[in-house]
Amino acid sequence: MRQNYLPFGQPNFSDEEIGAVTKILQLGWIGMGQETIDFEEELAESLGVPFVVTVNSCTSALFLSLLTCGVTSGDEVICPSLTWCSTANVALYLRATPIFCDVDPQTLCATPELIEQKITSRTKAVIIVHFGGLAVNVNSIRQVVPNHISIIEDAAHALGAKFEDNRPVGASGNLTCFSFYANKNLSTGEGGAIALQDENVAEKLRSLRQHGMLVDAWKRFSHPKTILMSQLVELGYKMNYTDLQASIGRVQLKRQEEFDNIRLKIAQHYYKKLCAFTPLISFQSNILSPNHARHLFIIKIKHEKLSRDDILLELRSKNIGASIHYSPLHLMPLYAKQMQPSLINTEMVSKQIMTLPISARMSREDADYVTRTIKEIID
Repeated sequence: MRQNYLPFGQPNFSDEEIGAVTKILQLGWIGMGQETIDFEEELAESLGVPFVVTVNSCTSALFLSLLTCGVTSGDEVICPSLTWCSTANVALYLRATPIFCDVDPQTLCATPELIEQKITSRTKAVIIVHFGGLAVNVNSIRQVVPNHISIIEDAAHALGAKFEDNRPVGASGNLTCFSFYANKNLSTGEGGAIALQDENVAEKLRSLRQHGMLVDAWKRFSHPKTILMSQLVELGYKMNYTDLQASIGRVQLKRQEEFDNIRLKIAQHYYKKLCAFTPLISFQSNILSPNHARHLFIIKIKHEKLSRDDILLELRSKNIGASIHYSPLHLMPLYAKQMQPSLINTEMVSKQIMTLPISARMSREDADYVTRTIKEIID
């Protein structure tokens, strides 16, 4: 048996990231400054958008996006139930009501038809989740969502994913929120960003992430002609990024092609070996597509004698960090009291899905150990 635990996701850091952090420490300014600005510009260029605004988490990115879209008390925000809790929680922060929609059992993403069923006169926004790294066709969703309703993209899994026309996720024109959490394809430990097209909205987001001030700390303290205190123009928050994180992000951004190639090879190995067990094991749609970001490698298990949980616990006993993404939010105690209708597909697939380890730190030997262990369990 494997001696070390294999996490479902872990970052790949090299001497270059360490050197970049060291350089920032030696410069003496570790808060949000020029390094953050450079990272935002480089990320914007890679996504094909004019503006990127970094924040301290994807949760903050989603929250500020809803806020700038005018979501407030009494409004409804549609989102899938099969997602991380932040997607829905940010609506509660604004005293709005999350309205959960179902997902397609093959893509694990919401469809235009499923979203359209949930639209009411109180709907203010729709949050689309690019689940696992599979890009949702946002144009088809806009066709059923009236223009007065904002569409926000939760792309926490989808940095590097592309739409069918090969545009990067982030370039749609919608506010698109990314995560740089520890296990993401681009990791800076924590952090997030919003990709967008509108300069005025970008300026508003920059203010909101810094208490509502027009001038941030770096400009106040590093430029002799800048006034000591910026005027507060609105109620803001403490949600800024830092140069320490940005120094890692700039290196990670340059290494995305390297990381994608590693993840693709792991996914190809999983697919080739586990196809032998169909229909007991099936896969998320387009998992090997060049447009899929492969942040997660999700399989669905339908076995007469072994449940998903049986296999999951057995894998963990063998030091394999298989996981579940996710348990349905509409069944959680926080949300269940809202008495929303059952979501048939979500409730079905949530009992079948399991996430296998995949990361740019993994080796072919790691992947082979996972598939051999699954074969032994099923056999």
